[in-house]
Amino acid sequence: MMSAIDPAKRGAAEAAAGLVESGMTVGLGSGTTATLMVERLSERLVQDGLNFVGIATSEKTAELARSLGIPLRELDDVDSLDLNLDGADEIDASFRMIKGRGGALLREKIVVSAARLRVTIITADKRVEQLGRKMPIPVEVSPFGLRHIDRQIRDLGATTTLRALTDGSPFVTDGGHRIIDCQFDRIDDLEALDQRLRKIAGIFESGIFLGLCDMMLIGHADRVERIERPGPAR
Repeated sequence: MMSAIDPAKRGAAEAAAGLVESGMTVGLGSGTTATLMVERLSERLVQDGLNFVGIATSEKTAELARSLGIPLRELDDVDSLDLNLDGADEIDASFRMIKGRGGALLREKIVVSAARLRVTIITADKRVEQLGRKMPIPVEVSPFGLRHIDRQIRDLGATTTLRALTDGSPFVTDGGHRIIDCQFDRIDDLEALDQRLRKIAGIFESGIFLGLCDMMLIGHADRVERIERPGPAR
């Protein structure tokens, strides 16, 4: 299934799927590497007799999981998750991340916040010294008052782009919201920026993920590197 895929992505996805044990409740992330991980988990259902329950972070992931025979539950049907497996658009040495290029950032953040062990699956190019230099920060916003929300974000110093599909029609999230991609020339204090964005009425969530990664699985062409955040996981 994954033979023609980039070996770095394939290796990271397989390593992530290997963390799942029978009896677990597992957050299933969104994005290309997470898709490979879900596919590998479906193989383990047959090959290893793996028995677990998934919590999907997007409708696209849920549709894929169902098509592969992976049992799913709703997040509110469980008290917590044993493990969350998801990717990132950028991650720094302090395990801070930017996520949301796929448009599922709100659900991703809700699901990962309910997990005891949070694992980020990436390739080496996703590791950066400073977040946001190249990758815009997505924010998920209300379609009501969109122009006013956008203006307040620009007042923080951002160049903003309302996300659209290739045909020019609006990009709409699973929750019926919109995405504004925000490019900052310089971010001196990521935590402070996150707080300022959260204070704008109509922003549901930002793509800044802080304190939500315990372990990185980093795919290289010939190996997978595992780095754990110092200190005990939740």
